[in-house]
Amino acid sequence: MSDKYKKRGEIGELLLHVVCREVFQTYPAISKYFYKDSSNDTVKGFDAVHVVATESGLELWLGESKFYEKIDAAIRDAVKDLEDHTQRDYMRAEFAAISNKIDKEWPHAEKLEKLIHGNVSLDEIFEAICIPVLLTYDSDTISTHSEVSEKFKKAFEKEVLEHYDTFANKNPVKNIRVHLFLFPAKSKKLLLDEFDMRLKACQAIT
Repeated sequence: MSDKYKKRGEIGELLLHVVCREVFQTYPAISKYFYKDSSNDTVKGFDAVHVVATESGLELWLGESKFYEKIDAAIRDAVKDLEDHTQRDYMRAEFAAISNKIDKEWPHAEKLEKLIHGNVSLDEIFEAICIPVLLTYDSDTISTHSEVSEKFKKAFEKEVLEHYDTFANKNPVKNIRVHLFLFPAKSKKLLLDEFDMRLKACQAIT
């Protein structure tokens, strides 16, 4: 990992990927890391591009993640990205970028290409889109409790619901489904340090 890892958001994107796969059984459509412009570049556009196969067709899951310490900042920047990334011109450009990267051998390739084709109405595409948003933050409740007691459960529920309501009230997207995932942590810094240490251990093996 780069020495700038503490300022990067890859762990948040990885967590978003895992949550989508485990909770909603999504399938990754493309790996955006493979298309980074350089080794220290960040992945541009949506942080995840997955699909869910349903009886009526494909759902396209375009994810956003914010791996932050402060929940207020995470919500603020997520709301800004949602507003920017759901503009029609931005969506068209993102679909064009996605279509050029789809593996032709992937089982859902043809259906996804048809869904995001330039001749398909954006309103029709929007009906098949879901935006999962993952926000991490340092949790006051987790930091101030040492056991999973009833007091902790009540405080934790109160904290999470308050942050959910704050996000819901600021969410600018009205014509696309948005799933919010909150990932409270005791310390983002400690999680980053552990991730970096384990990654370097794996690199040493290879």
